[in-house]
Amino acid sequence: MYGNGVPQLQQVHDIFDVVHGKKEADLLIKNIQILDVHGETVYGGSLLIYRGRIVALSPDEDQIQVREVFDGQGLYAIPGLIDAHLHFESQLAHPTALGEAMVPNGTTTIFAECLDLIGSAGEEGLEAFRMLFKDYEKLPYRVFAFAPGKKVPAHITEEILKEKPVIGLGEFEHFSYSSGDEEDFQKAAWLRERGGFQNSHWGITTLSDLELNYLPAIGSTNNHDVWNGDDIAKSIRYGYSTQIKFGVGSSEVIKTLLRAIVDRKFPTDNFCLCSDNISIDRLTKMGHMDWIISLCVEMGIPPIKAIKMASYNTAKYFRMDDQIGSLTPGRWADIVLTDSLSVIEPKYVFKSGELIAKDRTLLKHTEIGYDGMVTKGVPGLDDLRPEQLDLRPIEVSEDGRQAKVLLFDVYGRGHAKFYQEVWVPYVDGKVVPELDGQKLARISVVKRYPTAGEERHIVNGLFKGVYVERGAVSTSFPAPTPYMVVVGQESSEMYACLKAVDQYSGACIVTEDQTAKAVFPIEIYGMMANMPVEELRAASAKIDAALEELGNHNEGEPVTNKLLSLFISLHRFRFME
Repeated sequence: MYGNGVPQLQQVHDIFDVVHGKKEADLLIKNIQILDVHGETVYGGSLLIYRGRIVALSPDEDQIQVREVFDGQGLYAIPGLIDAHLHFESQLAHPTALGEAMVPNGTTTIFAECLDLIGSAGEEGLEAFRMLFKDYEKLPYRVFAFAPGKKVPAHITEEILKEKPVIGLGEFEHFSYSSGDEEDFQKAAWLRERGGFQNSHWGITTLSDLELNYLPAIGSTNNHDVWNGDDIAKSIRYGYSTQIKFGVGSSEVIKTLLRAIVDRKFPTDNFCLCSDNISIDRLTKMGHMDWIISLCVEMGIPPIKAIKMASYNTAKYFRMDDQIGSLTPGRWADIVLTDSLSVIEPKYVFKSGELIAKDRTLLKHTEIGYDGMVTKGVPGLDDLRPEQLDLRPIEVSEDGRQAKVLLFDVYGRGHAKFYQEVWVPYVDGKVVPELDGQKLARISVVKRYPTAGEERHIVNGLFKGVYVERGAVSTSFPAPTPYMVVVGQESSEMYACLKAVDQYSGACIVTEDQTAKAVFPIEIYGMMANMPVEELRAASAKIDAALEELGNHNEGEPVTNKLLSLFISLHRFRFME
C-alpha cells in the first residue's frame, strides 16, 4: 500500500498502531470543513495522515500521537483536483515547468497524452518517452500516461504500452481507424491483451453510427471531443465517460456545454473535466481545474457536483477511486484547502500529505534536467521561393473584381468554421486581403520537408485571428508530418520569417524587414521549450509584444499557442498531407 519496500504485514501493523495511538502519525490537518464526495455533504473535522495517506477521519486528538499539526483555519478541504485529459506537450512546458504553473492551482493529478512529442521523435520515440517521464515520481503532481494511438508507428506504441506510468492507449487517428487500418487493429489488440483505457477522439457527431458502435465495442470508453448538447447526449448514450474540455475553444463553447448539462438535466456523474490543450500563460493567469469548477458553478451546476467532476468522477472512471479523488482513509492525502466551494481559491495544496503550494506559489521545486531531449534544427526550406507564398485566386468573378480564396479562422468557434471559401476584392490582378471591410493577414501552410521528387505542399489563404500591418510571424509543428505556418502581408517577408524558423528544430519567430524581432525556441523535439516557467512566459510575451508593434491586438491565449493550435485543425481537415 505504501511502497518503499515495507512488507505488507508491517504496513498493516503500523496503521493499526497509528490509529490506536501507539505510533506517531506524520500530520494532522485540523479545524477544516471536509467535503464528503460520496454523501455530497460537508462536515467539520480533521484528517490524520501517515506515510502520505489518510488513515483516519476526525480522530480523538487525546488518543493519537502526531509529529506535526496543521491548522486549517476553518477552510474547506476538497480532494486534489484531477485533469482527465491533458496533452503533456501542448502547453510547451517540460514536466517540471508545467508543475510550477499548474500545481498552485490545486491540480495534483493529470492523465496525459504525449503523442505529438513522441511522433516528432520518429524512430527515437521510445527513448523520447523514457526521457520525458524519467523521474516522474519526483514531480509535484501525479501523472498517468497513454501510449500514442496515432502519429506513431505501431511497433513504438507496442513498446511504450509496457512502460510506466502508462495506463492505456491514446487517441486514434480518425482517418485510419475509420478505414480499417491494420496498425490500429494491432494497437487496440495489444491494449486489450494488457488491459487499460482507450481514449477516443474526433467529434461524436462527425462519426457514422458504424464507427460509434465500433469504437466502444473494441474498448474505447471515454470521449473529450464534444461541442454542443447533442454531442453530449450521443456520447452518453453510447456509454462514454464524457470529458468536458475547456482548454480548446472560447468561453462561449464551454458555456454552451455546461448550459446543456444544466438545461437538459444530464446526470453529472457522466462527466469529467479536462483541459485537453492549455497554455502556461492561461494556467498562470486564470487557473486550471479550479477555474473550470468555478465556471461550472456560475453556469448552474451545484458546487459539490462540479468539484466531483474534477476529482472523484475522474478517479472513479479510471478505477483509481481507492487511491485518489476523495478524502477518506486509505487514499493519498492529496488535499486542497479553499475558502469557498463555489469559487475555488487554493490557499494550501498538499500532495501525499506534504504541503507543496501556498497562495498560488509552488513550495516544492523538483530539479529534473531535459537537456538530453534538445534537438538541433534540420533546415528543409533551401529550395523554397518567395513567390510560392503568393496568394492566388481559386476563382475570379465574371466582372474581374472579386477573387475566391480560402479563409482560415480557428479561434473560439470550434472546428465548424475553421475554413471556408470567401469572395474578396481583386484589384489589378492582386487579391486584396479584406473581407466585409475587415483587413486580414495572409497565411501560408508549408510542408517543411518535401517528399523526394514531389512538389512541396503549400496552402495559401487569408487568416482571421492574428493581424499584422507589416512584418510576419511563423512557427513550426513536427508531427505527424513536419509543417510550418507563417502569417504576414508580403511574400518576401513571410519567406524570410519561415527561413528563420527553419534553423531551429522548433520555434516561433517574429520578423520585420526580414530581421528577427523576437525568438521563442521550442527545441525539445520541436514540441517543448527547455526553460523554466518564468523564462517560457517571458519568451512568449516577447512574441506578443513584437506583434503588437506590428499592428496585432491579441486577446486570450498567447499568439504562439494560438498558432500551434492551428495545426490541430489543419491536420483534421487534411491540409497537412
